Amino acid sequence: MKNRTTVERKSERELVVTRTFDGPTRIVFEAWTRPELFRQWWVPKSMGMLLRSCEMDVRVGGGYRLVFGQDAATAMAFFGKYLEVIPNARLVWTNEESDDAAVTTVTFEEKGGKTLLVLRELYPSKQALDAAGTGAADAMPEQFEQLDELLVTLGASAGRS
Repeated sequence: MKNRTTVERKSERELVVTRTFDGPTRIVFEAWTRPELFRQWWVPKSMGMLLRSCEMDVRVGGGYRLVFGQDAATAMAFFGKYLEVIPNARLVWTNEESDDAAVTTVTFEEKGGKTLLVLRELYPSKQALDAAGTGAADAMPEQFEQLDELLVTLGASAGRS
C-alpha cells in the first residue's frame, strides 16, 4: 500500500502534515538537510518550476535560502534560520520571507525501519495562516511522493556500498 500524506489544520494558527516514509530516519533526515538531496525532491514537478538555488547551513543559528522560478525575472526567495537541529530527530526553522511567516518544526521518528515524519507550521495569527492559504499544503503530497522516489534510489545505492 502506498504511503499517504495527511494535512490537517490543528488550530487557528497551526497546520500539521504527517507521512510515513519507507526508510530509516538517518536517510530521511539527510534528504532534508543535504542540499544535493533536498533539491531533488522539494519542488513539485507539476509546478514546472526550478529550484534555482539551494543554500543550507544546517546548524543552530545557521541559515537557508531557497530560490524558485522559471527564470531570474520570476524568481522567489524563501529564507530563514535554523533554531533547533537534533540529528535524525528534529529540525526547527524560521520562515523569514514575510512578516506573517510560520515557524516550521519537522520531527523524524523511526518505527520498524520506516520513518514517521510530522511537519508542523505555526503561524503568528489565524489571519497569517488564512493568508498563507493551502498552496504549500496542497503541494506537500506531491513533494513527499518525490521524496519517496528519492529514498528508493538512496536505499538502493546504500545497499551496494
